[in-house]
Amino acid sequence: MSMERGSFAARHDFDALPLSPDVDVRCAQFEEIAALSEMAHRLVPGVQIGAMELAKYFASDPESILTFTRNGHLLGGMAFLFLSDRGHDALLLDDICLTAPEMHHLASAHEDVSAIYIWAIAATGRGIAGLGKAAAHLRQIRFRGADCYAQPSTVAGREIMKATGFASISSFQPDLWCYERPWHRQPMRMPGAIIQARSFSDARH
Repeated sequence: MSMERGSFAARHDFDALPLSPDVDVRCAQFEEIAALSEMAHRLVPGVQIGAMELAKYFASDPESILTFTRNGHLLGGMAFLFLSDRGHDALLLDDICLTAPEMHHLASAHEDVSAIYIWAIAATGRGIAGLGKAAAHLRQIRFRGADCYAQPSTVAGREIMKATGFASISSFQPDLWCYERPWHRQPMRMPGAIIQARSFSDARH
C-alpha cells in the first residue's frame, strides 16, 4: 500500500477516523478500473495486477474497490480482498497468492467475510482523507466480524498503519500487519465498572 507524499500525523483508530467532507468515497464503477489500475501501478511498489485482472475481481464483488474523489476528480482508490475462513487461514499460513488470489479463498457475495486484506491504497494529495469513509464502508454488517490485514510496501504506508491502530503480527506471511476491530478486543476492566466490548458469537478472535 502506498500514498504519494506527506505524512499521516494524526493518530486515530481505523474505525474512529473522521469522515472528511472534502473527499467522496464510493464503490468504483467499471469504467474507472483502468484509471485505478494505472494509479496503483504508479504509486504502489510491486503491484503486478493489471486492469483486466482487477476487473475480474471487481465483477465478482463490486464492494471490493472504492474510489476517492473530490469535485469529480479522481484522487485515488482502495482495494480489498474479502477472505473466507479458508482464505483467512491461507493468509496467516502464507498459503495464498496475494497478487492473484484464487477465488475459493474469497468470500462470496452472500457469505460473511472472515478477514479483510487491504490489497492496495493509492491516493494523491488530499485523497488519503478518504480513509475515514472507507473504514465506515467496512462497518457494514457483512464486514463487521472481520479484522483487517495489510502488508505496507512503503515508509508512508507503514506510517498509515501505525497511525490507524495496525500492529505487526507473528505469522508465516512476511511483514503482516493486523487491525483488530474494537468489538473483538478484550473488555477493559476499570474500578467499579466493566466495559464490555460488543462481541459476535460467530466472529473469529
